[in-house]
Amino acid sequence: MAGESDRIARAGDYVLGLMNDAERERAERDLEIDPAFRDAVVQLAERMHVFDRAEKPAGVNHWELVTQRLAELPQMRGVGLGGNDAKSPTVIRSLSRQPYGVGVHSLGGRRGLVVMAGLIAAFALGYLLGTL
Repeated sequence: MAGESDRIARAGDYVLGLMNDAERERAERDLEIDPAFRDAVVQLAERMHVFDRAEKPAGVNHWELVTQRLAELPQMRGVGLGGNDAKSPTVIRSLSRQPYGVGVHSLGGRRGLVVMAGLIAAFALGYLLGTL
């Protein structure tokens, strides 16, 4: 049984026409027998139909219309997508403190050299013992 996200992704592929002939025929068969898939296709088709109803003046780039509609959404106000905002805020300016002593970046200097030498010796010893 397909999960909800798989069903929605498949419905999106069907609505956008991204399926090959065999997949499309299977999806059309599933439209007849699977009510959950049918509902997902209908919902996505209704959502996509919003772009068809938009008034499209001649000579306007359709991508600009899409970005304009996205910029009008309330959750996009702080992102600066629409070009109305002067500059989007910088989220991370710099590290306020040094990274913790964990990870590859922390093994510099003598400690890194000792760890490297130890690993080389351990692998060499393991190789020698394995060949005997």
